Amino acid sequence: MSLFISDAVASAGPASAQGPIPMIAMLAVFGLIFYFMILRPQQKRAKEHKNLMASIGKGDEVLTTGGLLGRVTKVSDTGYIVIALNDTTEVTIKRDFVAAVLPKGTMKAL
Repeated sequence: MSLFISDAVASAGPASAQGPIPMIAMLAVFGLIFYFMILRPQQKRAKEHKNLMASIGKGDEVLTTGGLLGRVTKVSDTGYIVIALNDTTEVTIKRDFVAAVLPKGTMKAL
């Protein structure tokens, strides 16, 4: 009897060898889970954000990712917009940094 390996483990036969089919099936299942849980929702959010960016127009009230709330006064073809934060302050930002287009009158309600 060996000191480190028990007789029962040492006398066991070789492990049963399974083919590659179960491993491939398991990888396929994990791939589908990854697609439906992570990739597909991310692609949907990206598409919605792209549509939001395309729909921004003059006079829209927007909220930026930095937390600024303002009204769009100018839309540039180069991807920038000018936002009026109040009567005297205007900020130029990249169109991609708009987080949401708010309903009309939101700024007056605050």
